[in-house]
Amino acid sequence: MTPDRRPETVRAYLDALRRALKGAPAGLIADALADTEDHLNNEISHNPDLPESLILASVIDIYGTPQEIAEEYRDMEATIGGPFPKTEPSQERRYGFFNVISDTRTYGALLYMLLSLVTGIVYFTFVVTGMSLSLGLMITIIGIPLALVVLGMSRLFAHVEGRIVEGLLGVRMPRRLPPATQADETIWSRIKDVVSDIRTWSSMLYMLLMLPLGIVYFTFAVTGLSLSLGVTAVSIYGLVTNDASHMRFDGVPWMQHLVHTAPGLILFALAGLLLFFLVLHMARGIGWLHGKIAELLLVRL
Repeated sequence: MTPDRRPETVRAYLDALRRALKGAPAGLIADALADTEDHLNNEISHNPDLPESLILASVIDIYGTPQEIAEEYRDMEATIGGPFPKTEPSQERRYGFFNVISDTRTYGALLYMLLSLVTGIVYFTFVVTGMSLSLGLMITIIGIPLALVVLGMSRLFAHVEGRIVEGLLGVRMPRRLPPATQADETIWSRIKDVVSDIRTWSSMLYMLLMLPLGIVYFTFAVTGLSLSLGVTAVSIYGLVTNDASHMRFDGVPWMQHLVHTAPGLILFALAGLLLFFLVLHMARGIGWLHGKIAELLLVRL
């Protein structure tokens, strides 16, 4: 379809809108497509006697072309502040390596890493238990309805996880559930839509991955923060009290001697601080990477 030709079907309109929003955050595109699909389907359901092409022509005349709708969504997104303010480039250059301590994304990522163990256990347990029971009861009449409930709940959990990811990691995720099915759609068509939707299965894969990822994230956050802050605190305590007995390196004589000197304790305190900032940088990097994983597996386009 050429840019000058008006779409005559809902699918063509959505495809044109998707092309017009190319480059925008995946969550924004998903919301725009879901809103538009709902609106177009409502218009069609209220005018069952009119051909789809005529309804689309009326919608375009009243609300605008896909390109105009895309521009409105971009403008709306720019005016709504996200969970994290954008960092000015000048600030980034000014503070450099140590700017990470004032970046709210850092603490959002750390909090997400600490929570991920709990959410990972919940997601993993739900998917494994639900699918195991469903498959085990498939020979009875209970298995199929139970499997459908598990699939539907997986989509709901995916939406909730998306809100957590956006709130803590600052990655734009869908802010509304996938489009509702049409009123006249049969129950079998609705089931087919859920089962055939690739995002249903990718969401379940994401929830299975959250357990090993959650273990890694939680272990890294707790170990990194404890080690860096612990070394710094013990070193400062040793300097103030002239007691370095809390730090022992029995297998390394020269380090054992070092922690009993003021320069050595200062060196350890600085090393602990440096490690602390490295942990913050790595946490922010992990948050960015996990945001990409969530965007790939949870966003439905």
